[in-house]
Amino acid sequence: MKPILGLETSCDETAAALVAPDGRILAQRLLSQTREHAPFGGIVPEIAARSHLAHLPRLVDETFAAAGLGWGDIEAVAATTGPGLIGGVIVGATFGKAASLARGLPFVAVNHLEGHALSARMVADVRFPYLLLLVSGGHCQLLGVRGVGNYRLLGSTLDDAVGEAFDKVAKLLGLPYPGGPEIERLAHSGNAKRFDLPRPLIGRAGCDFSFAGLKTAVRLLVEKVGPLDETARADIAASFQAAVADTLADRTANAARSFVAEFPAATHLVVAGGVAANRTLGQRLKQTAERFGLAFVAPPPSLCTDNAAMIAWAGIERLQLGLSDELGIACRPRWPLEELARSPAP
Repeated sequence: MKPILGLETSCDETAAALVAPDGRILAQRLLSQTREHAPFGGIVPEIAARSHLAHLPRLVDETFAAAGLGWGDIEAVAATTGPGLIGGVIVGATFGKAASLARGLPFVAVNHLEGHALSARMVADVRFPYLLLLVSGGHCQLLGVRGVGNYRLLGSTLDDAVGEAFDKVAKLLGLPYPGGPEIERLAHSGNAKRFDLPRPLIGRAGCDFSFAGLKTAVRLLVEKVGPLDETARADIAASFQAAVADTLADRTANAARSFVAEFPAATHLVVAGGVAANRTLGQRLKQTAERFGLAFVAPPPSLCTDNAAMIAWAGIERLQLGLSDELGIACRPRWPLEELARSPAP
């Protein structure tokens, strides 16, 4: 198989990548829109879509040039076709479909979440089945991964995603957007035991998450403490991060217990998505994995945040199983992983 072109436009990163079948990233380009959205404290969908439309063709050309390849040197085009902000998704998917049609190449409609779910297999020998914790600005899920397109949802958030909670708490603390890296940085100098924040659902059965109450507790704490000096801000950041770590570890432990009992051959806990780049959370989850005899794998930070390399890789995995898509496939703002075309279970 020749390399595959991957396209990612589901949120506020415009990205293109060429990836070889062995997982090598031959070239990639990524344009972040952080500065464009920072004044609003979050993503503005129309601004994101217009930026994708303005920059994606150039980024694709630059990616081909950097790899020293042309359209005739690739096997297929893979593009995020959902879930995500629908305007941006349409931009990338339509570009990919048009290129596929014009060049006579197969088109692979990639679920953005599957891109995250399979990204660890680019960099490590992670075999099916494995347990996946998917944590990002828009998603917080525990899944059993039995194969490409073959997922079982074990638990999800009942309200806010953990990445969203990081962003909202960062705003309360006067930190810039995006908030996750800023809270992690500030928490390093804070006292995580100063403030007793709630751990929603901890100790209860099941694998679901809830972060709305924790977010509200931080808001009430900020109002109670009053004007925040640097020490208070650092201590709140550290206390919040510790509460998130405890919650993620507890919910993941419940999932690992049941998943390992059902699939004794499972050997890995994979943590993917933008929040997986948080080293403090990663260390806590590694300890949880070890309790159940699972190896812990988190992709490098460049593959945790939204990127086109993981989309190309998901396209490679699907194409190798004979899974490609008609050009009429619709873009979807919501697209549960359980609805994907499946490979055989192990």
